[in-house]
Amino acid sequence: MTPKVLGILNVTPDSFSDGGRWFDVERAQEYAVEMVRQGADAIDIGGESTRPGSVEVSLEEELSRVVPVLEAIRGTIDVPISIDTRRAEVARTAALLGASIVNDTSALRDDPQLADVVASEQMKVILMHRRGDPRTMQQNPDYTDVVAEIREFLSQRIEVSVAAGILPDNIIVDPGLGFGKRLIDNYEIGRGLEALHSLGVPLLIGASRKSFTGAFDDSSPENRLPASLAFVSRARAVGVEWVRVHDVAETVTFLSALAAIEDPVLVEGGMS
Repeated sequence: MTPKVLGILNVTPDSFSDGGRWFDVERAQEYAVEMVRQGADAIDIGGESTRPGSVEVSLEEELSRVVPVLEAIRGTIDVPISIDTRRAEVARTAALLGASIVNDTSALRDDPQLADVVASEQMKVILMHRRGDPRTMQQNPDYTDVVAEIREFLSQRIEVSVAAGILPDNIIVDPGLGFGKRLIDNYEIGRGLEALHSLGVPLLIGASRKSFTGAFDDSSPENRLPASLAFVSRARAVGVEWVRVHDVAETVTFLSALAAIEDPVLVEGGMS
């Protein structure tokens, strides 16, 4: 199974990989259109960095970053829009501006009202595993069995979401690579994706450019594509439904080549 590609559009000054690059509304709109042209199946817009060590921004600041971009791209792209937020008010506003997915790094824990917004707006929600908060999550994370513990957490969050009125078909889960994980934990998660894929809902992974993908050559974020694609390959092998990436064109080409190796007829049509 070839996973769908969720293209990352951070409209923040401090995201770990591309902070500040798409802070201008016009540039952000152009980049969203470009990612769709490259083959992105959805675009994920975030106005608050949740990288390790990041500091929470105010609701007003987050809205001031994402609303102009949502307004600019509305009607210019024909794929679903995801809003990367932990706040109900941001999700509610984004839904009015065309967003149909909420990507919540807290799995509906940080804002008690967010589940109600997702349910009432019939949005899809990505529930991500995270220990602690962004400011403290990399301070000595520890697991006995990281895959089993993440699976239990995500199973519980699915139950909570359904109880809040969110349809099971609208739930996606994410093991939270790089969020409160040791270096080895991220690779244990990669190895154990089958267990996480057995929760009965679609699975998303987001390894793109994260620090653990630079473990082999100490590369900078923009040069971590090879190891990022290794996780994409692993995700495809076990049937993961979504991958969240910075490098859309390269990921789509990589996935297309893998598909053509399995079915060479596909290459005759020039897969996009």
